[in-house]
Amino acid sequence: MAVYTQIGAEEMAALVNEFDVGALVSAKGIAEGVSNSNWLLETTGRDGSGARFILTMYEFRIELEDLPYFLSLLDHLAAKGCPVPRTIHDREGALFRRRGEKALALIEFLPGVSVSEPTVGQARAVGAALAQMHQASADFVGTRANGMGLAEWQRLFDACGPEGLAAIDPELAGLVAEHMPKIAAGWPQDLPCAVIHADLFPDNVLMLGDKVTGLIDFYFACNDLMAYDVAVTHAAWCFDATGRNFSTELSAALLDGYEAVRPLSAKERAALPLLAQGAAMRFTSSRAYDWLNTPADALVVRKDPMAFARRLQFYAANPGVFA
Repeated sequence: MAVYTQIGAEEMAALVNEFDVGALVSAKGIAEGVSNSNWLLETTGRDGSGARFILTMYEFRIELEDLPYFLSLLDHLAAKGCPVPRTIHDREGALFRRRGEKALALIEFLPGVSVSEPTVGQARAVGAALAQMHQASADFVGTRANGMGLAEWQRLFDACGPEGLAAIDPELAGLVAEHMPKIAAGWPQDLPCAVIHADLFPDNVLMLGDKVTGLIDFYFACNDLMAYDVAVTHAAWCFDATGRNFSTELSAALLDGYEAVRPLSAKERAALPLLAQGAAMRFTSSRAYDWLNTPADALVVRKDPMAFARRLQFYAANPGVFA
């Protein structure tokens, strides 16, 4: 989440009026994240008792033709009992509205907070919620390819160029050159697939204590390997923010929570070390590109690519963490 585009008060009020959610009371930009502009809205609510929503404007890395997939997925998972926000349809029943070449969607606000230092209980709950989501998506009719797969990682690194990568860290280009070919050559093709979140970082999970109250920001969701989604979540939850310190306790809890709902097959478990390297490479690539290309005036915090380059090195050197 971030704010790249400004919307004036009058336009924001008129936009909210297109939905049956009451009149706009306030709108506050949200700085976290990197791909969309987001606001926390407060309205009078339908009955005057007040209500809160998230308004998202889709900026980049998202094709507008994919929006029905993302937004219908939220409605599908919510109906299945997963802790995800519903899409608020406008007065005409549309999932989203256009603003020039961009689109906006209104999403249900869910209670809870994102944790920065997860506990073992929270990691276990997130693993279980991820497995629940994978199972609940089994009869979702939409399909979408992973737009942030291996080819995109390489494209982003190429766009950065050797000089750009060196400006981030002198070792980064060498790490990419060493590990990308190995990951690409060994990438599994025959593991079970479903709808995956593909970006389940702590800031995309809302919690109250050890309970998951919301899985949010599904805008990288796609049909891909469920074990890869486990690897992405593992990389996001089991290290400190710098990527230097790994927690065996969080790792065990997250995997135990997942398998309590959906056991991994032997092939999936064996593939996790390489999939985790791929997950680390994926976020190294997008963070490196964003580090070099985020507009100076954007209300967004750039994220250190090396935090995931260090995870990549850890996974390559310690495949036994998934044993």
